[in-house]
Amino acid sequence: MKFYIDNRQDKVELDKEILDTVKKAIEETLIFEGKPLNFEVSISFVDNQQIRELNREYRNMDRETDVLSFPLYEEAGLSPVRMLGDIVISAEKALAQSIEYGHSFIREIAYLTVHSTLHLLGYDHLEEGEKRLMRSKEKEIMRRLQIFKNGREV
Repeated sequence: MKFYIDNRQDKVELDKEILDTVKKAIEETLIFEGKPLNFEVSISFVDNQQIRELNREYRNMDRETDVLSFPLYEEAGLSPVRMLGDIVISAEKALAQSIEYGHSFIREIAYLTVHSTLHLLGYDHLEEGEKRLMRSKEKEIMRRLQIFKNGREV
């Protein structure tokens, strides 16, 4: 795996543990899905204003969000190292959500990373069946990472 991490915000401190958790969450998601680990992934951390601008530009939604996914992966890629895609996380929104939901910042970042990586692999949650499938995969991957809400498995 090759990771490109770009911290483009200064509102939330991102330490080595957070960055290592992001990498582990991506790897565990790929392993869970039976994918090889010969991918490159770009992860950018932004603030609420930056993610709002991206959300408006790419999704026509003029509001902040927690994470955006930009998939580049195609199953039939020929090169030995392939670009999986780009993940953009609002560190500011993730911190606010961790407080709102009553769990750790690291848990929120891990969850958003797993969620986004599943999007990079083609999963979505627009329909109820898709949503249930994606949520069950997220829950199992978080269990494998041993990162739980409020320190306990749910």
